[in-house]
Amino acid sequence: MSLRTHPIPGGVWIALSAVYLVWGSTYLAIRFAVVTFPPFLMAGSRFLVSGLLLFAWMRWIAGEKAPKGAHWGPAAWSGFLLLTVGNGGVTWASSWVPSGVMSLLVASVPLWTVLLVWWKKGGPGPSLGVWVGLGLGFMGVALLVHPGADLGMGPQGILAAVLVVVTSFLWSVGALYAKAAPKPPSALLFTSMQMMTGGVFQLLTGTLLGEVRGFDPSAVTALSWGSWAYLTLVGSLVGFTCFIWVLQKSTAQLASTYAFVNPVIALVLGWMLAGETLSPSVFLAAALVIGAVALVTLAPEK
Repeated sequence: MSLRTHPIPGGVWIALSAVYLVWGSTYLAIRFAVVTFPPFLMAGSRFLVSGLLLFAWMRWIAGEKAPKGAHWGPAAWSGFLLLTVGNGGVTWASSWVPSGVMSLLVASVPLWTVLLVWWKKGGPGPSLGVWVGLGLGFMGVALLVHPGADLGMGPQGILAAVLVVVTSFLWSVGALYAKAAPKPPSALLFTSMQMMTGGVFQLLTGTLLGEVRGFDPSAVTALSWGSWAYLTLVGSLVGFTCFIWVLQKSTAQLASTYAFVNPVIALVLGWMLAGETLSPSVFLAAALVIGAVALVTLAPEK
């Protein structure tokens, strides 16, 4: 199904626009939240609460059947890779990496996915256009994590950015695993299971890292609490629900356009609301990464 030859209903555009804005804004919300909220406790509580709410809605409002016991293992494993490792790495690194830069690093996920799918299936490699996209995208990522980049992150920020690249790769592994794993018929019910299990793993990680000791909820600022609430109710529930709805009503190709639109939203919001610097390096990296993701995401499937 081509984006150019089939009309797209207005409702799909509205839902897709919500995904663009909501998911593009979560990077800045995470940055605001972790100023006074320990990262893994913040992320774990966020996903546990949103997962419980979504699970309750799907089971007792939407009337979905209870998942089978065999579905919880894949939910837990994919939840660990996607949320504990993938989102957890992003949340932890947000103390040092600007939200706009973070969004560009996470935008590398489709690039890793293409390589993983090719490695898994074997056979002929990607098309020339996809190879060009991969090359440009990884050049942009290298520019962001290069010690000489004028991003104002410092050595610790560079190391944190490298960690995000690694966790983005593991997010891709988790996403591919979840796609092939046994799961209930409802995509949203499975998403809620991933949120709950991933949230529990994040809370355990925070506990092992000593975040619980000395944590004083009264020391969390109103901005951090508000960001937590936004991430929990809007970032997770509204964002995921709209994304799944777009997948059901349109095509995966159209839904995947969030991957190269979200970084633009994140860059603009970070500049407007957090005073993040849009240096020449950031502009060049953004052009490379966003252009690369568009090439890879919109390439015709073989």
